[in-house]
Amino acid sequence: MKTIYFLLAALLLSSTVYAQTYTKQGTVTYKTLYNGNEREDMPLLHLQYANEVAALWRDAPEVEELIPGYAHETTYLDYSALNMYQVAVFDDGDKYHAAKSFTDLPVPELVADKTREILGYTCKLAKTVINSNTIELWYTTEAGIQGSPQPRVGHVPGLVLSVVRNGNYEQLATDIKKQRKKLKKSLMTDNLGQEVSANALGDIKRSKMIISTRVFDDEQICWGKEKMVVDEPQLDSVYHFAGGTLIVKNVKLPKTPDHYSVFAEIKQYSNGDAYDRTGSVFVIPTGRTTDFWDGLKNGINTLPIYYDVDSLAYQGVVLTDEYEPLVELVRFFTTFGINHFNDRVKIKDIAWEDHSIYKQDVSDLKTYLEGEVLIGAFIGNYDGGGHKITLDIKAYPGSFDWKEESGVQQYRQPLFNTCNVMEMGGQRYGTMFKNDSLTVDFTVPEGVTELKLRYITTGHGGWGGGDEFNPKQNEIFIDGERVYTFTPWRTDCAAYRKYNPVSGNFWNGISSSDLSRSGWCPGTATNPEYVELKDLKPGKHRLKVAIPLGAPAGNSFSAWSISGILIGEYE
Repeated sequence: MKTIYFLLAALLLSSTVYAQTYTKQGTVTYKTLYNGNEREDMPLLHLQYANEVAALWRDAPEVEELIPGYAHETTYLDYSALNMYQVAVFDDGDKYHAAKSFTDLPVPELVADKTREILGYTCKLAKTVINSNTIELWYTTEAGIQGSPQPRVGHVPGLVLSVVRNGNYEQLATDIKKQRKKLKKSLMTDNLGQEVSANALGDIKRSKMIISTRVFDDEQICWGKEKMVVDEPQLDSVYHFAGGTLIVKNVKLPKTPDHYSVFAEIKQYSNGDAYDRTGSVFVIPTGRTTDFWDGLKNGINTLPIYYDVDSLAYQGVVLTDEYEPLVELVRFFTTFGINHFNDRVKIKDIAWEDHSIYKQDVSDLKTYLEGEVLIGAFIGNYDGGGHKITLDIKAYPGSFDWKEESGVQQYRQPLFNTCNVMEMGGQRYGTMFKNDSLTVDFTVPEGVTELKLRYITTGHGGWGGGDEFNPKQNEIFIDGERVYTFTPWRTDCAAYRKYNPVSGNFWNGISSSDLSRSGWCPGTATNPEYVELKDLKPGKHRLKVAIPLGAPAGNSFSAWSISGILIGEYE
């Protein structure tokens, strides 16, 4: 017994001397599991602890080339000061950090009488609920070091070896290496970069990864702006046509790998016009003998003419051997006077918004959104103040690998577009459906598969009997066979009341902006319909769109704005 006592005393004495020169250190590696299976797409997470500071970081993805804007992140946990520092370093040299005190973190509730063994350590359980997610923290006090793979969910007194979310998503420790040696330098660098809030850091990280191009910047679309005539559009110049109600810009867009999703984001508000107006953002195809720019430059009647059964002429609306119609990205509708008229009307319990946002996934049209592109925007109005519009084209990564490609070659063929964006320049409304149908001939090349039609349709005629307020069935035929039928109708327009300050209010308490409409509401963008055409064989075909157009009333008439582009893949 005396021998054992003296041995223990010697060990304690040597430990005291050891602690004066050395510090507790350790490295923990975590893997990510979902439903018990390891997530191969999630790189390993590492936590290093030394001198009461833990550094938490994840392995960089094993890819050929990282996407631009990737954030190299380290989270430092200072257990002596009870502070957390989230640090992000970017390849362009920018460095930011967000600081948070442990006292501002959620407080997990310790669960008595529940233990779990992980890597030979007995772990206790603590629980918390964040945003309706149940979080379980399994931690041990036996390791002699501290840290957590998810420190933001709450601080517990020990080393967290497992974090389980909702019973199916887990970050689990797979290896612990403990050391006692001299610490050459602090884990936490003195230069943490510019301090920002946690929310701001999240915004910075996202904005760095998103490849965004500003096309129009608070550009005015109104009646009265002088038309600019040039032979060839200059890069980054904005041109105004149709009395100023249509703008076009030649912009250079970056090419991105196939895994990027592309969105068109529009911000719009009234600069004097009080009414709900049709709007469209589009690309002008330039691959054939004639294009829509020629019609802008030389007059709308110089474009190929489509005649209906009544011999009415429609300019530039269908595909021909020499011409491709406009490729519509987004069909949107302005509200009744948002922003400009916000002080005009006060209604109880309604706070008017100051702008409308329309954002749509246009990844299907990505082939038109690379390199030099002619992008246009139209809002029909005869007001001198009109509207202001901002347009961004944003590309979002779907992988960390810049070099990753799907290898699929895209086929895109615009077929028709009756949205008369040159309305104020004499382009006829889409009324060919009165006694006829719209028809277009096209050819499917050999090797094209997975065909579908991207179809946008909205009905117009703004009185009680007009097609705006009366459901009308749309039918699509190919080679005489009906392949699709549906009735475009929006019943949720009342949800956008706070965007329509000068919408008329009726005696019964309903606002005119509340009324259901043919495929649109004031303040919304219209979703495309996708018509599957997988059985369509290579060769020549004829497509027909039939809509029962309503009869006119006095000077009022109905019309339909429809656009369609054929989408497929080459084998």
